[in-house]
Amino acid sequence: MNVSAQEVNKKIHDQVHNKDILINACTREGMATFPEFKEMYDPLYVAYTPDAVTMIELKKLIKKEKIKIVFGTWCGDSKVNVPNFLKIMDALHFKEKNIELIAVDGNKKAENGIIDGLDIKMVPTFIIYDHKGIELGRIIEGPKTTLEGDLLAIYKKKP
Repeated sequence: MNVSAQEVNKKIHDQVHNKDILINACTREGMATFPEFKEMYDPLYVAYTPDAVTMIELKKLIKKEKIKIVFGTWCGDSKVNVPNFLKIMDALHFKEKNIELIAVDGNKKAENGIIDGLDIKMVPTFIIYDHKGIELGRIIEGPKTTLEGDLLAIYKKKP
């Protein structure tokens, strides 16, 4: 079953966290308006200011890459880092159609095998792919420096 045949922004009750969550493919609007996620998304998105120098460098390197974000609506790190990451993408004018959002349950699983083979151990996981679909790098759970700094490090090692 392919992603387009699946229900987007699907809500389920997660047994691990005993709360309603999103699962599988999500739209940005679906994620940003999900009540538990929204309460942190809005203020954090507005407040985050990416480093200007890093952003100038990133702007020169970004081409037609694709990014997959695997996150949990229940996860504190996702609630902080996903809005900040999307603020960076917006500032870079990165095409939204090149960003795939996948929500997972408390066991870090999605339905219908849509994250099989991605080796997701922690969320959020930001996976950056080149235009051919080859993985360039990942930011897992949180950045080592800053989100834009880690992203720049991934892009700089791009062949």
